[in-house]
Amino acid sequence: MGEGGNVVRTILMIAMAVLAAFSTLSTLSAGAQPAQVPTFRVDPAWPKPLPNHWIVGAVAGVAVDARDHVWITHRPSTLQPNETRSIWRAAPPVLELDQDGNLVSSWGGPGTGYEWPQLEHGIYIDRQDRVWLGAGGDKDAHILKFTRDGKFLMQIGRQGKGTGSNDTQNLGAAANMIVDAAANELYVADGYVNHRVIVFDATTGAYKRHWGAYGRKPDDGYFLRAGERLPGPFNGAVQNENKPSQYDPNGPPPPQFRIVHAVRMSNDGLVYVCDRTNDRIQVFRKDGTFVHEAFIAKHTLGSGSVWDIGFSIDPEQTFLIVPDGTNQQIYILDRQSLQVVSTFGSAGHWAGQFYGAHNLAVDSKGNLFITETYEGKRVQKFTYTGPSR
Repeated sequence: MGEGGNVVRTILMIAMAVLAAFSTLSTLSAGAQPAQVPTFRVDPAWPKPLPNHWIVGAVAGVAVDARDHVWITHRPSTLQPNETRSIWRAAPPVLELDQDGNLVSSWGGPGTGYEWPQLEHGIYIDRQDRVWLGAGGDKDAHILKFTRDGKFLMQIGRQGKGTGSNDTQNLGAAANMIVDAAANELYVADGYVNHRVIVFDATTGAYKRHWGAYGRKPDDGYFLRAGERLPGPFNGAVQNENKPSQYDPNGPPPPQFRIVHAVRMSNDGLVYVCDRTNDRIQVFRKDGTFVHEAFIAKHTLGSGSVWDIGFSIDPEQTFLIVPDGTNQQIYILDRQSLQVVSTFGSAGHWAGQFYGAHNLAVDSKGNLFITETYEGKRVQKFTYTGPSR
């Protein structure tokens, strides 16, 4: 073979080596990453039927306590007349279930010394077994704290007294909350009427700090300047989550939160915020310093794509698990990059499908508990089946 042939042969050998290396790299990256992704299987027999001919309305919150008991809060007012006809009636708004799906306790509703929400929204069980409840009506400017057996302990804010996203005493249709046990601080996703995260002392209810998108001071005037419609009378979360907005998926990132639907904290102290109808997660340090953000299903309009966040149970909490009640699926994200690495679920009413996938909780075994609002009106268990292979 002449000099030209040798050149050709050399080029071919280099090309083949490059292709082989690329193929190996692709196989490793395609094989290594999915092998780590958690997988789940729906448990169609969970939970067990409720006693007393009870049924639930839109399930607007779920939490897991130190016993791995599952707590939900639902909205009795969302049950239709034909659902409570005959012998069926609404269950109490707070229900505690064991790992087998049996009812353990039930309580809630109006009582002495506190203002029950217009619209139930969000539940959290802290390390002291205190039960925190959100309030999603447009006049709901408060959250409530109870013992696990329903004894009232504290109310932060007063119904009908909220004055906006820089009010340090009242809330604005708060959606969700968590407690940082190390600092004894309560973080509130506030919410449907307000547009911020606010932090209180978890024992006294004293105000600590608050922030809006990018860690900036919230500006409610932004929504008026943008021509967005404010909440109407007594429609609360239902109207807010469906109201038109000026969100433009092709425009610059919105400078303000819209619906702050969930706040969660990782083991390494980062604060994750679901800016639901802006289709994004924003990450902060505990003092409100902005770290980074990511958009999920960015072209989702209406009720938005980012409804809640759970963490995988490995020590590094490698993955985030995010329900999307508009597109009716669950995203699994790499926590460092905030990139979607897997999805599951679809729209429907069968086991494993969703209609308004609203909130999510993870137990110590890695099992998921996912609630549904709208006409979904249930909580489903998805058993952790290990990493994908």
